[in-house]
Amino acid sequence: MAGGASSLVGVPDPELVPRATRRRFTAAYKLKIVLAAEACTKPGEIGEVLRREGLYSSLLTEWRRARDSGALGALEPRQRGPKPPSAERMENAALRRQLERSQADLVTARRVIEVQGKRLRALGRTAGQERAGDRRAAAAIMIDQAVIEIEPLVGILPACRALGASRASLYRRRSPPPARASVPRRRPGRALSDEERAAVLEQLHSPRFQDASPAEVWATLLDEGIYLASQRTMYRILAAEYGGVTERRAQLTHPPYAAPELLAERPNEIWSWDISKLKGPAKWTYYYLYVILDVYSRYAVGWTVQHRENAHLAKALIGQACEQQNIVRGQLTVHADRGPAMTSKPVAFLLADLGVLRSHNRPYTSTDNPYSESQFKTMKYRPGFPARFDHIDHARAFCRDFFGWYHHAHRHAGIGLMTPHDVHHGHAPAVHAARTTVLDAAYAATPERFVRHPPRPPALPTAAYINKPKPEEPAAH
Repeated sequence: MAGGASSLVGVPDPELVPRATRRRFTAAYKLKIVLAAEACTKPGEIGEVLRREGLYSSLLTEWRRARDSGALGALEPRQRGPKPPSAERMENAALRRQLERSQADLVTARRVIEVQGKRLRALGRTAGQERAGDRRAAAAIMIDQAVIEIEPLVGILPACRALGASRASLYRRRSPPPARASVPRRRPGRALSDEERAAVLEQLHSPRFQDASPAEVWATLLDEGIYLASQRTMYRILAAEYGGVTERRAQLTHPPYAAPELLAERPNEIWSWDISKLKGPAKWTYYYLYVILDVYSRYAVGWTVQHRENAHLAKALIGQACEQQNIVRGQLTVHADRGPAMTSKPVAFLLADLGVLRSHNRPYTSTDNPYSESQFKTMKYRPGFPARFDHIDHARAFCRDFFGWYHHAHRHAGIGLMTPHDVHHGHAPAVHAARTTVLDAAYAATPERFVRHPPRPPALPTAAYINKPKPEEPAAH
């Protein structure tokens, strides 16, 4: 027995893991959305259509271009897998299922007849098996009939116990309670008026914010001195209009992983860097994007796009970033995965010469580098991210525009909806104070709308962890 138990160690789990699926759009649906967008005449109506359908404006542009070129039918998604069965096979399968159901009903009827002269407990097990199937209503009727036949002999309580039936459910089916009239919910006095709700929807549907989340809309308007409603109220208004905010990114769901063990309490204390592939003009051609990210502020302190993954290019980028950020010995820790460039000798010798500590992922655990992976995902899920880059200068030009937006316009949820530039260069307290002033004015104008406490802006970032340790385990600096 011991040998048999030990032999199971390392055996793969035979359970089939379900694969994630992406949204697919038919040509008819694309044409319908294009026509609906062209029928919009007022500002914000296109944004309303995109939010209702869970689409980005770049998809609408692509579908318009396909329609104008007469290629919309070619965009019809191709059905993969085996061909659908023929009508004859489907009819045979339906007759086979009907025969199986008839045989099952016949077996059930025989069991009920046999049980009448046998033990009552046996009937309870048979009825319970029927209830466990998909035909719950039919099983309930059968149980009620069996109870009616047995009740004169043994009484209602022993009959229900023998059949495994609920006495309360039986009484409820025999005498259903009267339906209660629904009372409409009274509108709270502190709720937004119809005009205010329309103003919120107008901003959310405007071309400026049609691709932004309510949190980013709220933060951007707040920085401009405008407060319309809280983030939760914006989500609540969208839920009332469309049944909730749907996921618009064509992303897959991945299992959770533990994070690394580093702590950053200020900028230039922990850097995370990685290399991501960008598709070139032809199949199997790539450009390589190197990015060094400050974990505390999410600011990209260095980046470059090159033709290959190379240790000497990584060494030059890290050296330039350390020089530009005025890094001193013992100040910085650089975290990366275990790729060839990350574990190469030129990079290791450079970090040793600069007095910079280095840290690496655990093997086969890509999410030990969550900040770099998240930054790459932010870039590749932008609406304007191209499917392929025509040449390396095209890739570099796109990255220049992206990092300009990422540093100065992107309100990052992980750093209190601040921009990485403000946090990295010490402007976050002033922005936070300005937001507080706007919220205080909103509270003074309508205090009845803030029930629990006056509104407060998101807290300033205080620490950023890679694999936050347990309370009894100190973090490694």
